[in-house]
Parts: sequence; C-alpha cells; structure tokens
Amino acid sequence: MEIVYVYVKKRSEFGKQCNFSDRQAELNIDIPPSPELAEQFVERNPVDTGIQCSTSMSEHEANTERFEMETRGVNHVEGGWPKDVNPLELEQTIRFRKKVEKDENYINTIMQLGLVMEHCIKQNNAVNIYQEYFDDEEEVEVTEEAPSAKTLNVFRDPQDIKRSATHLSWHPDGNRKLAVAYSCLNFQRAPEGMSQDSYIWDLENPNRPETVLKPSSPLVTLEYNPKDSHVLLGGCYNGQIACWDTRKGSLVAELSTIEFSHRDPVYATIWLQSKTGTECFSASTDGQVMWWDIRKLSEPTEVVIMDITKKEQLENALGAISLEFESTLPTKFMVGTEQGIVISCNRKAKTPAEKIVCTFAGHHGPVYALQRNPFYPKNFLTVGDWTARIWSEDSRESSIMWTKYHMAYLTDGAWSPVRPAVFFTTKMDGTLDIWDFVFKQSDPALSLKVCDEALSCLRVQDNGCFIACGSQLGTTTLLEVSQGLCTLQRNEKNMASSIFERETRREKILEARHREMRLKEKGRTEGREDELREEETATDLEELVASAEQEFFDVIFTELKRREKEAMKKKPTALKKQPNNDTDDEVEGEEEVEEEGASEETPT
Repeated sequence: MEIVYVYVKKRSEFGKQCNFSDRQAELNIDIPPSPELAEQFVERNPVDTGIQCSTSMSEHEANTERFEMETRGVNHVEGGWPKDVNPLELEQTIRFRKKVEKDENYINTIMQLGLVMEHCIKQNNAVNIYQEYFDDEEEVEVTEEAPSAKTLNVFRDPQDIKRSATHLSWHPDGNRKLAVAYSCLNFQRAPEGMSQDSYIWDLENPNRPETVLKPSSPLVTLEYNPKDSHVLLGGCYNGQIACWDTRKGSLVAELSTIEFSHRDPVYATIWLQSKTGTECFSASTDGQVMWWDIRKLSEPTEVVIMDITKKEQLENALGAISLEFESTLPTKFMVGTEQGIVISCNRKAKTPAEKIVCTFAGHHGPVYALQRNPFYPKNFLTVGDWTARIWSEDSRESSIMWTKYHMAYLTDGAWSPVRPAVFFTTKMDGTLDIWDFVFKQSDPALSLKVCDEALSCLRVQDNGCFIACGSQLGTTTLLEVSQGLCTLQRNEKNMASSIFERETRREKILEARHREMRLKEKGRTEGREDELREEETATDLEELVASAEQEFFDVIFTELKRREKEAMKKKPTALKKQPNNDTDDEVEGEEEVEEEGASEETPT
C-alpha cells in the first residue's frame, strides 16, 4: 500500500492519557416506597395500552440519468489493396487480380473455402430454420381473461408549436418503425412559425425521431410502400403528392406539379398492388380521385370525379376524405365523402359515368374511416359522426350493424388484422374503444382512456397486438392489447360469417317490406289524386252545361224582345190602312211571334 500523506502532531498536544480499570458497583441513593403518596393515587385495573409493532417505512426518490439512444450509419469503402495499387484505376486492379489468381496458395484457399460454402448452401436449402410447422392448424382458444391494454411508449412532437398527428403508417418489414404525419387541419388557423416536418420513429427510442421528412407543405397523410420499405408516399395540405426515399435523405425525392395536383388537402393515399410497386392513388375534398406513378409525378395517369349524378361536373362532386382498396378486388375501390356517403367505384369501366357503381348513405357527417373486413371483403366498416357502422355490399339502403350513438364524436376506426369480429374506434374525448361483436354488440369489450386531448387517428400493426393512436397535440401512443384480443378464437370465423349473413338477410327483408309499404303508399296517393281529378272533371262538365243553357236562353229572350219591338213599330201603319181589323192583326202578330219563337226552340 502506498502512503499518500502523513499527519504529524506533537505528543504534548494529545492531552492526558485515559486509563480504564474494573471496580465494584456502588449504591449512591435509595428511595423507599411511601404509603402516604400511594393514598393520593387510584389503582387502574385492567390497563389497555396500544403498542405500535409495525416496521417504520420511509419513501425515497432518486433521479436517474436518462439513457439516450442514437442510430448511426456506416459507409463501407472498398479496401485491402496494396499501397502501390490505386483501387480507382481499373487497369491496375485487373493486373493485380490476374497476378493473385495465378498464385497456387490462392487457388488452394479458394478450393477449401468453396467446399465449406457449398456445405452451408446445401444445409440452408435442406433445412428452413424459420419454417412454421403448425401454421395451418387453428389457434387453440385462449383462457378466459378480461380484455386489457397497456401503454408501451409515447412519442411526442418535438416542436414547440404542437400540431395534430393526422396519419400513421407502420414499417412493412418487422414493424419496428412508425411514420407519423403532422399538420394543422384548421382552415387558415395555422399558427405562425409552425413546423412542416413529419417524422419516422424507432419504437425503442421515443426520445428522438430516427428520420425527419421535410415536405414543401404540411403532410396530411403518409404511407410506406409495401414493396420497398425505403419509399414513402405523402399527401400535402396544398394538394400535392410527395415521394421520399430514406436512402437519399430528408428532402423530397419526387413531387407532383401544383397545376395537375389536387385543389384541396390530400386526405388519403393508397399504394396499388402492381408489378412495379410504383403505382398509387389519392383522394381529396376537391371531389377528385387521381392515379399516379411515382416514376412520373408530373401529372396523374387517370382522374375520376366523384359526381354521383354521373355528369362529370366538378362543382357537383362530393369531397373525398377516405379511401379503401382491396388487393383481392383489383378493379374495385371505395371512397368515403364529407357528405356521409360511401361511393363504390369500378376503375375498369368503359365510360367515366359508369365508374361510379353505387352509393351507401348512412352517416350525418364525414366518413373518417373506411375499411373492408380482411376476412370477408364483402363487409366493410365506416366511421363517421357519432357511430361506427358495418355494411354489406348486398344491402345498399342500410347498414347491417351499427354501434350506439356516443356522446363524443368518432374520429377513426380499423379492423383487427387477425380477428374478423374485432374492430377499434377512437373518439374526441381521448378514448379508444375495442369492439368484439361476438362477445358483446351493445357496448365495447374494452374502453381505454388514452389521453386527455382528442384522438385523431389510429393504426393497427399487422400482428394485431400493437395499436398506435395519434392525438390533436401530436402525441402518438403505442399500446399493446391482451393476448385474447389478438389471437384468433375457436370457430370465430364461422361465427362472424353467420352473424354477417344473418344481419344481411334481416336487412334485405326489412328493405323489401319498406319497398312494399312505399309502393302501397304511392298507389294510395295516386288513387286519391285520380278521384280528385274525376270529381273536378264532373263538376266542370255540369258547370259548362249550365252556362251553355243560360247563354242559349239569353240569346232567345234577346231575340224575342227585338221582334216585339219591331212588331210594335209596325202597328200604327196597319191601323191607318185597316182600322176595323186591328184586333185580328194583333192576334195574327202574336201568333206569328209565337210561331217564330217555337221554330227557334225546336233545334234544341
């Protein structure tokens, strides 16, 4: 042991030395009991005394240093060349390779390594270590546990001016990353200095985003390319379509021209299942659905106007706010509108008017979410106003199932990718509802308060275990649901199918009954109108006959009066010529007038 420092002090400064020794005990004072003092006290018997026997506990807190993770990339550069060989000179490298290949040691080494490599390749071809041997069998029913969910991580918008998380997209390979689009959707109310950046988060590092995406306008929607995980498609607030390649950095790789883009914010984008993996389509509240190829984003390849009157007029088009495309139905796609109507379209129709096949009307407000059931594509889920509804393509007049009207507005919804009877909805009060209509139809199986602010979007991971929810303050919460909610139950497919079929039949019967009642009511209304017309016609005929008779008699009486006047004028001249025969003339005149009147009455 090394002596570092020595303290030196004089013996005289130590003080007097202490000496200790043993001795007998001594009694210094003895106080005997006094009977007089005992008379002043009253003996208490029995005596109850409380004794605290529990261990004393204390609470301690300690601030630990936060462990921050950072991802760094490494660029590999070709090396191993001798100093006298420049690897950039092709002739020198070829000359050196030829020289090495002629060496006997090189040939022997390659032969030995080739045998080892050949053995490894044959082993990989013979045995697949990732093979699942019991993949085809149905899952065993899990134990009866109460549905639950827990928060795993929270990703907060790093900007000071908070924005809404408007869209989420999971990384297609491994689902270890989450792309989040941030924007302010309040029209002309975006605060000054608001950032336009969106981020890609690593699920294991919530402190700092892994990649920053810098668009020309805030992103409303953001989607990973399922065939190329480095490529992302974004829909901007100004209507443009942007494309990123994360290998090239944060800036936009391709951008559509503003003249041929949407006129309103792009609320939905979807990648198509094409051979090239470069085709996609977008929807906006300007009433247009556009198809794009990211290799040439200067203008869309096709445009469909959402005019349900089939007149192809943009001023009559319904604003599109959600999209649905199922790869098993490559020619069909569905559009949810601001007016609460879902439009079913056929892309391969001959004329533009025929591309709009039919409509489903059932919501009082915008259809924020639209998705087909992954197990039964004929049935699809819509979320709008205060309800979530399940539809069947065979029943167009009404939905086959729907939730109760909630107190808070619904903002998004999605099916579970692993269970056909489970779907999720988010609400404006910050609640996530998980529905299992095989278990319960009137209320959600689990209702979870995620945050205090309104939830704006959600996205379910492919394995159904993890759910990401975005809020209006830009906070993205990662949740893990219990095993029962993400494991296929026994006979669940058959039960869900039977429920869908039963409800579809019921709605068809009700539709037929309503149609019959409408026809009857229409028939009654038409019968009443015919009776009224007949009564009016009969009344009109009587009035016409009476008026004709009155006119006829008026003409006759007018003619009689005229002739009487003429007869009276002729009387004085007849009296002058034949004074004795005046009586006979008057009688003859009257008879003549009567005969003329009778002759005029005869035609009637």
